[in-house]
Amino acid sequence: MADLELLPEPESRSQVPDWAIRVSVAILYFLIGVGKFSSSPGSHWVTLFEQIHAGQWFRYFTGMVESSAALLVLIPRAAIFGLLLLACTMLGASLIVAFLLHQPGEAAFPGLLFLVLAVICWKRRSHEIKR
Repeated sequence: MADLELLPEPESRSQVPDWAIRVSVAILYFLIGVGKFSSSPGSHWVTLFEQIHAGQWFRYFTGMVESSAALLVLIPRAAIFGLLLLACTMLGASLIVAFLLHQPGEAAFPGLLFLVLAVICWKRRSHEIKR
């Protein structure tokens, strides 16, 4: 009987939903991040970053942060860091659109993405604490 107590407890929670969420988030933000590297003059991102007067270097920086964070989301031990980085990016985007561009209605979408990422972070954090 003592030998049975030494065996690890089987994890009751399936890993499939966790991976599905993380892969979806990673694909979405990797594509958004890589899309910021397009330098065509009519690009949405070029126009947006010109409007906020941050310079095009900030567009490249944001693209690097988003695509790198998306890759971190795929690494189980680094996923929480990647999710937090993406959540902070979305919060910043929402604030910039609302207060620099004076378009609070347009800020709702990045704000919603921030909330979704914050909930995913919270759920993942509470699951990791239980381990």
